[in-house]
Amino acid sequence: MQRIQDMQLSEKRVLIRVDFNVPMDDTMTITDDARIKGALQTITYALEKNASVIIASHLGRPKDAPDSKLSLAPVARRLSELIEKNVQLAPDCIGPSVKSLVEKIMPGDVLLLENLRFHAEEKQNNDAFAQELANLCDVYINDAFAVSHRAHASVEAINRHVSVKAAGFLLQRELNYFEKAMKDPARPLTAVIGGAKVSSKLAALENMINHVDKIIIGGAMANTFLKSLDCNIGKSLVEDDCLWAAHSLLKQSVVKNIHVYLPVDAIVASAIQPDVMTCSVPVREIPQGQMIGDIGPATCLLYAQALQNSQTIIWNGPMGVFEMEPFKNGTQSMIHCVANSPALTIVGGGDTDAALHQAGKADQMDYISTGGGAFLTLMEGKTLPAVSALNH
Repeated sequence: MQRIQDMQLSEKRVLIRVDFNVPMDDTMTITDDARIKGALQTITYALEKNASVIIASHLGRPKDAPDSKLSLAPVARRLSELIEKNVQLAPDCIGPSVKSLVEKIMPGDVLLLENLRFHAEEKQNNDAFAQELANLCDVYINDAFAVSHRAHASVEAINRHVSVKAAGFLLQRELNYFEKAMKDPARPLTAVIGGAKVSSKLAALENMINHVDKIIIGGAMANTFLKSLDCNIGKSLVEDDCLWAAHSLLKQSVVKNIHVYLPVDAIVASAIQPDVMTCSVPVREIPQGQMIGDIGPATCLLYAQALQNSQTIIWNGPMGVFEMEPFKNGTQSMIHCVANSPALTIVGGGDTDAALHQAGKADQMDYISTGGGAFLTLMEGKTLPAVSALNH
């Protein structure tokens, strides 16, 4: 794969596809600028190399038409502050007015295109739309790992229309860290998988079982595994259509000699609410009217012991409903264990990232991936469409 540092950028128009899909409040104020900061190395490198920089991104889920609430104007302002340089916002991402602006920018200038998803053609991977984007530049750089699992025009189809293309620093980092964890990891390699749904992570689990030494399962998805082993889980969230697949995965793990750890106790309540009364019970003794909201203290201890000798840890998904005080301890315990582990620690997924920042432990992880869906696609053993296109 070609890298941005291999490219001749001086006096070239360089289109950098980034992921500036940042959270904003009702006043259109950015509440977390981590994704903007993640792209700074690539943007500043291109500027230092005397390039004219054009930046493209999507924001939110507009209904295939302009929406002032999803304009990239706040992003342009924040980026201007971070790079200490004026960032001009284009009125659109394609069309005559944009082409005119691009023709006027000089080396050292930065132009941010308006939200790509204001056009339905972006998500449709439309070839003509991709051609228009490609016509804006001499060099195309993909630095948007978080959307590289999608075959969208600005990351996939565009590659058919640009001859000079490469990966930015963020995309390189994401792929390098994942390769360290999966291709030739220091062992034991432990995967910690949590979150709500087995269905969304089943393919990843089926692939991981061929690579890892241990799998730790938490979150509501553990309920489905417990029920597949004939545990009565009360009125807890469960995916009945995944019971057979969960049971099959557990049987495969025995054949492959992979240790799969499931909760042995749980924090239960009559409802998953912030002010509810809870108690800790063994998973085989959950009362009929109760719901599981978190792993219990004995499970926290079991999982801590399972992580102790790990040399590589990949974590995706919280252990419980960590956003609510009564159900946050399991995820907090896992954060403490992973943060204090000497292992190479790689974390992916928006909820896990949020939990780490909430606990103030994000800087104690070796790497936090910027893309939940793309991270999960790699965990499934699949290639990312945008990365494959970049390589051809």
